[in-house]
Amino acid sequence: MTYNTESALYIDGQWLQGANTVANVNPSDTSQSLGDFAQASLSQVQQAIDAARNAQPSWESTPLEFKQKVLNTIGDELIARCDELGRLLSMEEGKPFAEGRGEIYRSGQFFQYYAAEVLRQMGDIADSVRPDVTVEVTREAVGVVAIISPWNFPTATAAWKIAPALAFGNSVIWKPANLTPASAVALTDIIHRAGVHPGAFNLLLGSGAQVGDTLINSPDIDAVSFTGSVDVGRTVAAATAPNFVRCQLEMGSKNALVIASDADLKSAVDATIAGSFSGTGQKCTASSRLVVMEDIHDAYVEALIQRMSELKVGHALEDGVFMGPVVDERQLSANMSWVERAKEHGADLAFGGERLDREHNGFYMSPTLFLNTDNSWDINQEELFAPMACVQKVSSLEEAIATVNDTRFGLTAGIVTQSLRSSTLFKRQAQTGCVMVNLPTAGTDYHVPFGGRKESSFGPREQGQYARDFYTIVKTAYQRPY
Repeated sequence: MTYNTESALYIDGQWLQGANTVANVNPSDTSQSLGDFAQASLSQVQQAIDAARNAQPSWESTPLEFKQKVLNTIGDELIARCDELGRLLSMEEGKPFAEGRGEIYRSGQFFQYYAAEVLRQMGDIADSVRPDVTVEVTREAVGVVAIISPWNFPTATAAWKIAPALAFGNSVIWKPANLTPASAVALTDIIHRAGVHPGAFNLLLGSGAQVGDTLINSPDIDAVSFTGSVDVGRTVAAATAPNFVRCQLEMGSKNALVIASDADLKSAVDATIAGSFSGTGQKCTASSRLVVMEDIHDAYVEALIQRMSELKVGHALEDGVFMGPVVDERQLSANMSWVERAKEHGADLAFGGERLDREHNGFYMSPTLFLNTDNSWDINQEELFAPMACVQKVSSLEEAIATVNDTRFGLTAGIVTQSLRSSTLFKRQAQTGCVMVNLPTAGTDYHVPFGGRKESSFGPREQGQYARDFYTIVKTAYQRPY
């Protein structure tokens, strides 16, 4: 696709220039720029809010089959162009092409799923406790929804918010992360051509300090769906509360994968590699804590290190690459600081921990494993967003579960075991929103709810039919014959 990056704002059905531009650099090869992308001014933020508010009633009242067709058209095009758009995503985010392609394909499935949900918007009818009175329970759109999405899944996270918002009749103002504007423009172009009403969908590129803050503090916004860090999530919650704006927050986590004594060794290593190091560890579902029972510890660590040594790190578009670069220099510096912090604690570096040189100048880091760590250390309590995992040795399932739950986060947790008793206890006692058995902690389905507990999530769940709890308001109507 070709587009004018300097006219990359989409407001009220029009592509517009911004107040200034920001360069979009390929993290696999910093000599390559994907263009200078427009940044919205404060007046343009308000222009988008006004457009969304004006367009929302007509979009909500649009016939269901038209909305269904629009969402299906978006989903179909994303899937048809998953190679092309996956390549673009990989070039600006850094994940290997297979992952970029898969993300675009999954994003298309989100739109297709919610196209079907358009026709499932059914209410309830009940008899009243009063004679001759009937009760109808229906759902209506919330109104204008601000969507603030992260850079690590620039299309998928946006898709699982935008699709249900539009399906349930809301208008949308989308502020993506500034690190991945090209993918945002590509998705917006598809939405524009699919036939969404002018103003019902708007794209604002820009900084969180300017665009994001204006959106979350606006009394003309009815709901905010945010995915990002805990600190920013707290800011969103504090800003929306005075205006009684509903908010949905998906934030950080510190996920643990338990390796039980009876675990199949290959399954355990496979789950670890996929959960800890795919996406360069830049996932809110990444398993950065490896809680390993002492009976299997040595054999597991040996097998894991062998597999880690075979992982290819390189340019996102290179054949055979398992791990691309981290997203930018700031993230890489933070990752290396965590490596030094682990050493200061006294952890044993078993593999990696290095910045890597490759043919192209990029932000490359080796997959990293530390042994003999303690759950109280900050490397096991804070989200790293790095390809770095820390092993903790435990002696029992009870100790493993207690370790898993000893965190302020609670998004995902996993266990590798052949015991039905162990898996059942773990599913019941893990204090997380998602639990994985004999699977990586990273990887979820689009038709079921996603979200966490504690400081990982706030508000109604995302995805599946549960998304309607955030994007709709319940109305109860009573009627008696005249």
